Amino acid sequence: MTTVEQPEPTGPVAGRTAKGPAPTATIDVDRSDPAYRTWLKDAVRKVQADANRSADTHLLRFPLPEHWGIDLYLKDESTHPTGSLKHRLARSLFLYGLCNGWIRPDKPVIEASSGSTAVSEAYFASLIGVPFIAVMPRTTSAEKIRLIEFHGSRCHFVDDPRRMYEEAAALAVDTGGHYMDQFTYAERATDWRGNNNIAESVYQQLRLERYPEPAWIVATAGTGGTSATIARYVRYMQYDTRVCVPDPENSCFFEGWTRDDPRAASDCGSRIEGIGRPRMEPSFLPGAIDRMMKVPDAASVAAVRALEKAIGRKAGGSTGTGLWSALKIVAEMVAQGRTGSVVTLICDPGERYLDKYYSDAWLAEQGLDIGPYAATLDEFLATGAWPG
Repeated sequence: MTTVEQPEPTGPVAGRTAKGPAPTATIDVDRSDPAYRTWLKDAVRKVQADANRSADTHLLRFPLPEHWGIDLYLKDESTHPTGSLKHRLARSLFLYGLCNGWIRPDKPVIEASSGSTAVSEAYFASLIGVPFIAVMPRTTSAEKIRLIEFHGSRCHFVDDPRRMYEEAAALAVDTGGHYMDQFTYAERATDWRGNNNIAESVYQQLRLERYPEPAWIVATAGTGGTSATIARYVRYMQYDTRVCVPDPENSCFFEGWTRDDPRAASDCGSRIEGIGRPRMEPSFLPGAIDRMMKVPDAASVAAVRALEKAIGRKAGGSTGTGLWSALKIVAEMVAQGRTGSVVTLICDPGERYLDKYYSDAWLAEQGLDIGPYAATLDEFLATGAWPG
């Protein structure tokens, strides 16, 4: 099923990363050296210990009328030590890079990121004592930049988000470091069959609920790694759950999925930080996804503000993109007389975006009118009917 809410963007095809390991300078470490192996074992232990001492994230209820017979849950990934869903990804990427021999003592790790992955990777780089450089758009929120620098890492800014990949790869060669390349390795680094991945965690937390197997899981896509993990796990475990991926404006994922076009591209970056890409990323797996929606940015902002009214929590714009789509799915279920559960994600905290999604001045500057979308949500939550 395809839902179109806004014309998909088009644009020239951006450059793709090469297959295989991301560009790295000549390796100058003897991997049989006892000192290196001692460092490696200690680094892996520290990263694994982070997971061991971190409790699982909460599954929150979004209040809906009881008589609808539908439960909506939000997996609160903002409670990770670095405050976002990307903490899981960064941990997996560091273990992947360490065990592959790509991350080495005293050599920098470089990442192309719109912010949250870089915050989490900066944390893990500090944990194991290697330098970290985040290549990111100049428009990244000031709070994310502050958090990256708080962990002792450096930000390298680009004016065109499509150039992040090239800049990161070049920095890896120039510094002798390793380009982590989350957009290629996100779907490979995570164990999608289980091992307490996000999908397994959701099902474990739902096991005592009245609808333990959700009808839908809604997951936005930046790298595509989370949606790939969830969709693969659902199929592996033979569940009937469907997976929906909402896509923001200025992202090509929706176009690539609907047209089965791996070369789909957008000519500018997403306003919703952390999701949407100007090219079809290697970790985005269209074939694993059951449905996509195109969500206007103003709808995403209206949804995060509705979330704050409903549960008293601020969240980032990507959470709003997912929540808007989840609520639309709930509306369809109500209209069809179906019961069940729907799950979406709180990706990161809204305090990182007070100067954006919670700023009326920013909305005016961007030409975004959230009024009609806020009215849609208010009417739906009051009546159970989706306007229009």
